[in-house]
Amino acid sequence: MTKFDRYLLSQLLVLFGFFALVLVSLFWINRAVLLFDRLIGDGQSALVFLEFTALGLPKLITTVLPIATFAASVYVINRLGNESELTVMQATGTGPWRLARPVLAFGLIVAAMLSVLTHVLDPLAQRQLSEREAEISQNLSARLLSEGAFLHPADGVTFYTREISKDGVLRDVFLSDRRDPAQGVIYTAAEAYLVRTGAGTTLIMVDGLAQRLTTVDARLATAKFRDFSFDISALVRRDAGPAMSVGHLTTPEMMIPWDTLARRTQQSRGDIAEEFHARFAQPIFTVVAAMIGFSTLIIGSFSRFGVWREVVIAFGLLIAIDGLRSGLVGVVRADAAMWPLLYLPGAIGAVLICAMLAHAANPAWFRRRPQVAVA
Repeated sequence: MTKFDRYLLSQLLVLFGFFALVLVSLFWINRAVLLFDRLIGDGQSALVFLEFTALGLPKLITTVLPIATFAASVYVINRLGNESELTVMQATGTGPWRLARPVLAFGLIVAAMLSVLTHVLDPLAQRQLSEREAEISQNLSARLLSEGAFLHPADGVTFYTREISKDGVLRDVFLSDRRDPAQGVIYTAAEAYLVRTGAGTTLIMVDGLAQRLTTVDARLATAKFRDFSFDISALVRRDAGPAMSVGHLTTPEMMIPWDTLARRTQQSRGDIAEEFHARFAQPIFTVVAAMIGFSTLIIGSFSRFGVWREVVIAFGLLIAIDGLRSGLVGVVRADAAMWPLLYLPGAIGAVLICAMLAHAANPAWFRRRPQVAVA
C-alpha cells in the first residue's frame, strides 16, 4: 500500500468515525427520550435506563454504519477533488481503478466491523435486553412500590401510594381500575400490603372506600370496607412468548438444522433464512455504499456549482438499492428457498460500480463518435 493509499484510507476512517459518532448520538438521543419516559415513568432507576440504552447501542450502530460509510466516502472524495489532490494523482497516470483500492479497503474494514456486530454482538445484546425486560415486567417492587408517583402498570389501571414504610406498609393508597368499559372502580385505603400467594400477588387494602361508576346509567355506588383483597397478578404478568427468538441467536448458534430451530423458536424457515442471510448481505451493502459514493463522484466533470448533482445521484442509487433490499425481505420470509435474492442488491450495486469505473477509465467508450462526411 502506497503513501497515498494510506493517506486516503486514514482520511476515510477519520471522517467515518466522525459521521458515525454524530449519527449514533442523534439516533440515541431520539430513542433515549422515549426510553427514559417509559422506564422512569414505571419507577425504574437511572441505572436501568443506562443499561437499556447500552444494550440497544449495537442495533443502533448496525443501522448507522452504512450511512456513515457513504457519507465519509462522498465527503473525502469531494474534498480531495476540491483541493486538486485527485487531479494531481490522475495527472501522474493513476486511473480510477487504482484510486478505488483504498476506498475498497475502507469498505471492507467497515464491513468486518459490521459483521462482528450482526453475527455476535447485536444478537447477544438483544437477548440480554429481552431477558431484562421480562425481569422488569415481573418485578412488583419496580412497577408498584414507588411512592409519591402515579404509576400505570397496565392499560386502564392507575396506582398511587403516598408513602412506603420501612416494614413494607403502603400508606394512603389510590387504585383506579378502568379496564372494563362498562364500569370504572376506584379504591382508596389508609393502608395496604402486598402478599404473594403462590404464583399470584394480592394487594390487601385496609380501612378504605370502593367507588363503582356504571357508565350505562351513570350510577355511582360506594362501599366502605375494613379490609379488601385485590388480585393484581394480571397487572404484572406478561406473556412469556417463544422460549427463543432467531434474532437473539448468534450466527454460530444458528448452525443447526433449521427444522429443529423452527420448532424451538416457533418461527418459519423463511424467517430463519432471512435473518441468517441478512447478516451476511448487510456488510456487503456497506462495501457497496462506500464504492458508490466514490464511483459516482469520480465520473463527474468539473463544475463551478460543485458536485451536488453527483452527490444526489449517488444518494438516489443508494436509496434504490436499499429499497430493493427491503422489498425482498418479505419474499424470502414467505419462501426460504428464495434466500439468494438477499444478495441481489449487492450484486446490482457491484455491476453499477464497475460500469461507472469503466466509464471513468475509458470515457471515449461512451462518447458518440463524430460522423465523417463522405465527399
